[in-house]
Amino acid sequence: MQMITRDGVALHYRDEGPKDGLTLVFANSLGTDFRVWDPLLPHLPEGLRILRYDKRGHGLSDAPPAPYQMDDHIGDVAAIIDHVGARDVVFVGLSIGGLIAQGLWAARPDLFRAIALVDTGHKIGTEEIWNERISTVEAAGIAPLADAVMERWFSAEFRANEPQLALWRNMLVRTTADGYAGSSAAIRDVDFTAVATSIAVPTLCVVGTEDGSTPPALVKELSELVAGARYAEIDGVGHIPCVEAPERLGALLTGFMREIGLI
Repeated sequence: MQMITRDGVALHYRDEGPKDGLTLVFANSLGTDFRVWDPLLPHLPEGLRILRYDKRGHGLSDAPPAPYQMDDHIGDVAAIIDHVGARDVVFVGLSIGGLIAQGLWAARPDLFRAIALVDTGHKIGTEEIWNERISTVEAAGIAPLADAVMERWFSAEFRANEPQLALWRNMLVRTTADGYAGSSAAIRDVDFTAVATSIAVPTLCVVGTEDGSTPPALVKELSELVAGARYAEIDGVGHIPCVEAPERLGALLTGFMREIGLI
């Protein structure tokens, strides 16, 4: 296992592939750890350097007390990228990971070659929605939210036929309460509309048509804020396409990187 400590918080990451390869940095969604990318990786080209990590409060990383600020998440991933010496990265951000990508762009544009914003937005949800979720988690943990989250994460067909659905649900409910509530507060408190308009590297925006968390209209709006951004929908898929349709997401990412001359 690989880790660094930032401001007293242990952060778990995995750095795989050739150190001189094009680096893809993956930041995953609320309530998941970096295993959420496992189904996708076989559908990406060989020779890439793959850097994944567990956000604070998720996976094997420490869970400091809630609430968190988005700057905490941004600083964490910047520290990991600097620690491994990566530069000119393609940053792939899913859900809150897409917000982290946008915030990192604002703070450290020197790190980027391109960005893929997957099932995310410039502003996700409302203050009321996030406060309600935070109150539930603080009072009773994540389990009361789990069924509704599964409906947003995955299409009805996937939920009905995927034998590993229970494992993804376990990943969610075993996230720490501080991690989920703290990161919910970070999402609640940011609006990256202005940041999105400042992005000046090639950008791909992707959304599943059945996404119940960041629906296509939101992701389309984000793509229109980013100059020259490409927009793509994955039909019949929910909020976590790297699990539900890894081959289709892999094809979109590969085509994007090929189109802009990175592979």
